[in-house]
Amino acid sequence: MRPAAALPIFVASVLPSPALAQVAAADSGDTGWMILCAMLVLLAALPGLLLRHAGIVNVRNALSVAAQGLVAIAGISLAWGIAGYSLAYAPGSAWLGGGGNLLLTGLGVLRDGLTVPESAFVLFQMTLALFSGTLLIGAVAERARFGWIIGFAPLWLLIVYAPIAHWAWGGGWLADAGVMDFAGGLVVQGTAGFSALALALIAGRRREPSDPGHAPVLSLAGGALLWVGWAGIIGGWALGATDDAAAAILNMHFAACTAALAWAFLDRLLAGRTSATGVTAGAMAGLAGISASAALVGTGGAMLIGAVTACVCRIGWGALRHRVDDPAGVFVLHGLGGITGMLLLPIFVLPLLGGVGFDTGITLTGSLISQLVGIAIVGLWAMVGSAIAALIVSMVIPMRVDAQQETDGLDIAQHGEQGWDFR
Repeated sequence: MRPAAALPIFVASVLPSPALAQVAAADSGDTGWMILCAMLVLLAALPGLLLRHAGIVNVRNALSVAAQGLVAIAGISLAWGIAGYSLAYAPGSAWLGGGGNLLLTGLGVLRDGLTVPESAFVLFQMTLALFSGTLLIGAVAERARFGWIIGFAPLWLLIVYAPIAHWAWGGGWLADAGVMDFAGGLVVQGTAGFSALALALIAGRRREPSDPGHAPVLSLAGGALLWVGWAGIIGGWALGATDDAAAAILNMHFAACTAALAWAFLDRLLAGRTSATGVTAGAMAGLAGISASAALVGTGGAMLIGAVTACVCRIGWGALRHRVDDPAGVFVLHGLGGITGMLLLPIFVLPLLGGVGFDTGITLTGSLISQLVGIAIVGLWAMVGSAIAALIVSMVIPMRVDAQQETDGLDIAQHGEQGWDFR
């Protein structure tokens, strides 16, 4: 190269150049993990809950309850995209998020403080919301109208779930008050449980209860899918492909295993026999119980949380099954299971018991008080908000089918050659 030709290159190399803007890039591994976890939760909600609910009802209602789950997921998903995410996570007050992300506008390249795109965070949080909402179908199975479910599910998301998610996870007042909930022991399980209790009381008892249902094997298969999909709930809240995610899923599995065996033992002790449905119920209770603390406790603590939660829920099952007609046991398994785990969290988070310990300034007593306050407020609002949503929709579409439809079965009454009867 001639010297004259090399001169421009030399000058360009020594002159100062303007700094290029540094654009934050998402971590592909963490992003892939979040998307995978969202799909696992969707697996739990779609085939998992649909199969579980279809198996616990009379054969004349199996198709109806599965279809109700599908439309609930559709309605909740759309409501989440329109306003639910913004109300839960957009900047706002201590009580409710703002309107900055309505219709999912204004999403960031990265979610604040994370290594994943905000769109991945939206997706994961949506699956938690629809999982919680789809649980409610099991509480009103065999007597709720198809059209009523279509109206109720998105309204419940906006009135009940989104505000509670904001309080605990979106920078709201529950988080400021010191309430700890790693993966939804209160926000997902507790909210669904107390909402289910309100709906079961409003709907009233079935005329012909189906116990244990026409196809326990479907219920067992659905429960197994829930167990697998629950890893998405727990692992996803580590917010990345990290050691915390793996440890949390391990603790989840240990808690579920311990709870399944504890429930089977109590069934044998109290009823004289064990059952496949009982083992499944025990596992569900253990999964709900460990949700609040999966990444915060040690292996032994996770096992003990599973055992204690199974005992509480099995006793609750025996005490409430003839008083509250909740076919899927949503309040007992998810509500009682979730709040039991919330109350055990401050104990098993202590380093002495293998936990990660409290932040500076937080004490065991103070943490227990915060957990109790959070449970009381969330439980109250879940029941009141669910009742409000149910009554609003009932002004247009009655909640319960008539006596003849219930006797004939919802599959015959509401599904045929002319399609679904929305009345």
